[in-house]
Amino acid sequence: MPLPSDPAILLSYLNMKLRDEYDSVEQLCDDLDIDADIFNRALDKAGIEYFAEGKRFMFKS
Repeated sequence: MPLPSDPAILLSYLNMKLRDEYDSVEQLCDDLDIDADIFNRALDKAGIEYFAEGKRFMFKS
């Protein structure tokens, strides 16, 4: 399944996946067969960053 293109939906989708299915971003990328570099560039373009302390994605402030 391709990642959602809308930034708000992408943010919600990723946080749901981390909350419900994965212990880490690495596991999420591996399971979805997503290259980590491409994933990080897509997040940066969408204005999203990962906060390990809360294990969640947020929009950059």
